[in-house]
Amino acid sequence: MAGTSRKRMYAVDKLVTLDRLATGQSGRVSRIEGHPDYVHRLEEFGLRHGINVQMFRPGNPCIIRLAGHKVCLRSDDLLKVLVRPNGAAS
Repeated sequence: MAGTSRKRMYAVDKLVTLDRLATGQSGRVSRIEGHPDYVHRLEEFGLRHGINVQMFRPGNPCIIRLAGHKVCLRSDDLLKVLVRPNGAAS
C-alpha cells in the first residue's frame, strides 16, 4: 500500500518480541524474561509459556487477544515477552 506504514510479518520459525507482531498476526508465547514480579504479574493475566496470543492493535500501549479477552499492555511489559509467530495475519 503506497503511503502507509505496515509492520513486517515475521517467519514462523523465529522468536520475536510481542510488540513485533502485526495487526491480526498471532503467536505462541515462548518465554517471558524480566524481573520476577513483572513476570508473575503477566502470568496472573494468563500470559505464560505456550499460550496463543493475537495482536489486535499494535502500538504503545498495544492490545492483544488472550484467551478470548482483550488485554492492553505498555511496551515496558512487552520488551521481554518472546513469541513464535504462527503465520500470516488474517
